[in-house]
Amino acid sequence: MITGNSKQNIVLYALITALLSIVSLVEAQPKNSPRIGFLTFSSESDLPDRYNAFREGLRDLGYTEGHNIVIERRHAAGKLERLPDAAAELVRLNVKVIVTTGTTGALAAKRATSTIPIIMTTGADPVINGLVVSLARPGGNITGLTSIASDLAGKRVEVLKETVPQLARVGVLWNPEDPGSTTVFKETEASVHAFGLKIQSLEVQNSNDFENAFKTGAER
Repeated sequence: MITGNSKQNIVLYALITALLSIVSLVEAQPKNSPRIGFLTFSSESDLPDRYNAFREGLRDLGYTEGHNIVIERRHAAGKLERLPDAAAELVRLNVKVIVTTGTTGALAAKRATSTIPIIMTTGADPVINGLVVSLARPGGNITGLTSIASDLAGKRVEVLKETVPQLARVGVLWNPEDPGSTTVFKETEASVHAFGLKIQSLEVQNSNDFENAFKTGAER
């Protein structure tokens, strides 16, 4: 497991470089530039820093958007039902690599293609969620990074309890439409109950839901 933004960026850019080499992505005129698919669940405006960092990392490796590479961006605007079409469109565009964010994006890409390399930049346990066979021998066309956040759920609750001894209730923000988020919530719920605490489910499916979720948590 790799933690820390700097380590994740180093590994991610190395993975992308390797895959670009495999598919012979070399200097070319703009009209002939290879295409990279960038697939996200949220709208682009929800994660500008991540996308900008992605472009900067590619530039550091000699790949500049509009010069020798094209980045095809597709997102579901926070609506899970739109992801399959977005992933399918990238496949139709014949992108050489699909970069995804989150477990839902990786799952949609996997269902859309078994041949185009897929790189997941973040995500929950890929084995539990059916993305790879195992961490040691993933097989298939998927690689990338995972936080395996579910394994840390119990530790987070333990730290909370140590920090706030009088703690009685734990509010958890999660997205029931996201398989990865659901896995983490279940692990957190089990840990909360093991410590004799109560859990409060605060469901959020997009950035507009956070304000109401925090209000709900504060009122109870």
